[in-house]
Amino acid sequence: MEQNNNVSDATIVITIDGPAGAGKSTVARLLAARLGFEFLDTGAMYRCVTLAALRAGIPLEDSQRVAELAEGLQIELDGDRVLLNGEDVSAEIRLPEVSANIGKIADNLAVRRHLTQLQRRWAQGKRVVTEGRDQGTEVFPDAACKFFLTASRQERARRRHRELLSRGIEITFEEVLEQQDRRDREDAARPIGALRPAPDAIQVDTDGHTLEEVTEILVRHVRQKLSQLDPDQPQPRQDRPTPPGQEDGA
Repeated sequence: MEQNNNVSDATIVITIDGPAGAGKSTVARLLAARLGFEFLDTGAMYRCVTLAALRAGIPLEDSQRVAELAEGLQIELDGDRVLLNGEDVSAEIRLPEVSANIGKIADNLAVRRHLTQLQRRWAQGKRVVTEGRDQGTEVFPDAACKFFLTASRQERARRRHRELLSRGIEITFEEVLEQQDRRDREDAARPIGALRPAPDAIQVDTDGHTLEEVTEILVRHVRQKLSQLDPDQPQPRQDRPTPPGQEDGA
């Protein structure tokens, strides 16, 4: 994969990777708010492609047709809203049908290359917190600060189960756990963008901590890292946390 990030000197990227349910999306949103950075929801991009392919009736195994579809999509991240060709699909991309099929899209090399370039262009000239599965290893290998969040499989499934129920999606804890275990196996074995911490990533176990507490841990690491990189650079502001977003990750 290309290693040129193609970003300007003003760009500062903080990556948060980890398995689904480790809290990375919520923590990424909270961290971005605390630091005054923008949040790049990479999982939403993959979910948009998945939703579009399902709507179009394209077999997800048809990598060429899916890639051609992806290249023609207009995907916009507008705060907490996700727009697909101008339509707000923020809720639809979180449905179980999309979650169950996103892995096939994430394994499509052409789609992954296309979305990687979109993510790099989106970050140009910005101060960004981004989360996913390979942000620190593949997409932004030169990121200023990298994190890898973990949690036990039971805790991750409990978080996901609560989230789905809160959105009115009826599903049992056992079903969530089964889906999660399958996704963990698939993520670890993927030929591209496999789930693994970057060698220089700071690993944080979120078990026994609220996501706000985890955010505080990351804030301290980021401020220390940025002060080491450039002692004269203004430090991120100290905003109070905003309400958490939705857990995700491609």
